[in-house]
Amino acid sequence: MVCYGIIVMMNTMQENISNNSSINLVSLTSEIKTWSRELGFQGIGISDANTDLSRVETGLRKWLNMGYHGSMHYMAKHGARRSHPAKLIPGTLRVISVSMNYISPKVKDSWEVMQENDKAFISRYALGRDYHKVLRSRLQKLADKIAVKVDQFNYRVFTDSAPVMEIEWAQRAGLGWRGKHTLLLSREAGSMFFLGEIYTDLPLLVDKSIDNHCGTCTKCIDICPTQAIIEPYRLDARRCISYLTIEHKGSIPEPLRPLIGNRVYGCDDCQLICPWNKYAAISDENDFKVRNGLDDASLVELFSWNKEEFDTKLAGSPIRRIGYEQWLRNLAVGLGNASPSKNISSALQARHNDNSSLVREHVGWALRQHDQPDS
Repeated sequence: MVCYGIIVMMNTMQENISNNSSINLVSLTSEIKTWSRELGFQGIGISDANTDLSRVETGLRKWLNMGYHGSMHYMAKHGARRSHPAKLIPGTLRVISVSMNYISPKVKDSWEVMQENDKAFISRYALGRDYHKVLRSRLQKLADKIAVKVDQFNYRVFTDSAPVMEIEWAQRAGLGWRGKHTLLLSREAGSMFFLGEIYTDLPLLVDKSIDNHCGTCTKCIDICPTQAIIEPYRLDARRCISYLTIEHKGSIPEPLRPLIGNRVYGCDDCQLICPWNKYAAISDENDFKVRNGLDDASLVELFSWNKEEFDTKLAGSPIRRIGYEQWLRNLAVGLGNASPSKNISSALQARHNDNSSLVREHVGWALRQHDQPDS
């Protein structure tokens, strides 16, 4: 998923610090944290952009060399800019990291949906509006508030975009620690929150990092349906259901299809089983409220949508990013894993001559799972 940061080019870092030499950095840091909470961010922390990330960078290179990133080739393109913010945005001194909870109230229980295999399970972060748009807008408002207080400063806003090690910076800013499933964990909020960043040349006060509190727990590793977490803190994306249903554009490997179950967009198992997510807070953001009944929709219903319905109903949703063809591919796999029924067979037969070869392939597989002819 890619979205573009907002670049504001003003004077050089040296000129800005000189022009703002009268600023009380203690007061400004405190005000930024207050403003962020007023804007709906539950967590905020600040880290030193000059922190040595060579160990993390080495680990990333090893991960890439093993091919664990699959077809996400963009992850190998950015070189040192990922671990050296000033090489991405010259003059960067600090990384402001924020978090925003996304669990909407009155969402159908995730485990119940997965047990009803004629239903479509959609990762809970994707039930409402696209978080990229929500966080980017709020981060820009935070930057605007800083600009009113500070005469001139350079910054760039990021929301899951560009070569940014967002989890590493959030960890160093004290928002949590990296769990064994590779996601950020917080004692106060679990892992069900979004992250965003502002790179800036303001020499703000930095926060302390937090110790790891996973202990000997391996629940996230043990529960992964495809065993994609190959060891603590290491994920083989090529086996990850989130990768397969969102990032991967081609055919889903047949041996993995039965393991996907009814997870048609993302997978939350490693988060749902995590003991720290008993602290996951409910979000009051209207933008993250469930749209189109996607927390409890049937596979057949979603599979019946035509292209226009897909585009209209999922306008503003992160799901629309994968496109209609990939959406049907995922649903076909879910239908192949569902308990046999006349409705499911009819839905699959109706698309066995689909214009897309990708859809036809997965529909054919699904029909064979129900001992139905695919031609």
